[in-house]
Amino acid sequence: MSAAPRSVSVPALNLKAQYETIRDEIEPVIKRVIESQMFVLGPEVEELEKELALYCGTARAVGCASGSDALLLPLMTLGIGPGDEVITTPYSFFATAGSIWRTGARPIFVDIEPDTYNIDPERIAAAVTPRTKAIIPVHLYGQAADMDPIMAIAAQHSLHVIEDAAQAIGAVYKGKRVGGLGHIAAFSFYPSKNLGGFGDGGLMTTDDPVIARSLARLRVHGMEPKYHHHEVGFNSRLDALQAAILRVKLRRLDGWTLDRRQAAARYQSLFEAHGLTEWVGLPREREGLVSVFNQYVIRVPGSMRDPLREALTARQIGTEIYYPVPLHLQPCFASLGHKPGDFPHSEAAARETLALPIYPELTDEQQHFVVGSIRQFLDAHAHARLAADRAA
Repeated sequence: MSAAPRSVSVPALNLKAQYETIRDEIEPVIKRVIESQMFVLGPEVEELEKELALYCGTARAVGCASGSDALLLPLMTLGIGPGDEVITTPYSFFATAGSIWRTGARPIFVDIEPDTYNIDPERIAAAVTPRTKAIIPVHLYGQAADMDPIMAIAAQHSLHVIEDAAQAIGAVYKGKRVGGLGHIAAFSFYPSKNLGGFGDGGLMTTDDPVIARSLARLRVHGMEPKYHHHEVGFNSRLDALQAAILRVKLRRLDGWTLDRRQAAARYQSLFEAHGLTEWVGLPREREGLVSVFNQYVIRVPGSMRDPLREALTARQIGTEIYYPVPLHLQPCFASLGHKPGDFPHSEAAARETLALPIYPELTDEQQHFVVGSIRQFLDAHAHARLAADRAA
């Protein structure tokens, strides 16, 4: 048995550590907004939209109140509603399918690739029907979905593609950043995201000026100009305080991405050095893609995931499970008629994956402690049980 690693606290996320590095930049812009007394939309939001459109390589960007709204507003803009179908993945945060449901359309699930956890393009064509209006691929955990075949299927069937890029700002697919790969993209600025605000916030990108204008109108009750309503939208405006804070953070984003990628590479080396790659599945970055590692998700076969998480928690190592119940098995979607076994790769991922701490401020010592603790757990408890699971 390996020696016990020296105890080090490793939170799942440490936003306080990040704030300490940017406090002197953040506080003046908050003061600037307070003194302006312009708190909703306005110049700060307009500048953020310009900067993020440039960053993502798109013509337009439109801020909104949350990442969930950033998915719902594009569906509304495209006129998707009752009787329509939208293809997406069952292995994602709830808002991906929830936004479809909110329009009255039907989410049509397609299983994931078992190594990337992203929607499997090879399964999409079979899910297209005359009622299909759009595809929502999710760039899960910070790596882009395989967009070329998805866009080819969309073109063949005259479908729109809405990228769910909530976890993937800055990720690169074949030389191009996510956000400019589909017809519209949705981003989230929830605090835990790589570019996170001090509350909720979201943004949509597109190259289509007509779509951009519609998105901007829908976020203010379908209003253009003031008090003239062309359709029934809703209130989904981005706060100026969030925009000002995000503009500061955006200047740091590429550096933070590099730090995350270095932390992911360090995890890879440590797992290999400890001889754990036979037992622990590590993230796979596809050739030609650059992941931003919003999460670092490992895979433990069989029944070992939950006991491993309990052991890490006991050592003050934070972890998270994304996502313990795939969307097709959620009670609120029971009327869709799905059952266990319908999407086996998604269900296996829900049983077997565990997200380890990863953020720019994560130290070498903390990562050694995490991997050493996993090694100790496997030495003490797991090898026989994992072997039995694999043999079953």
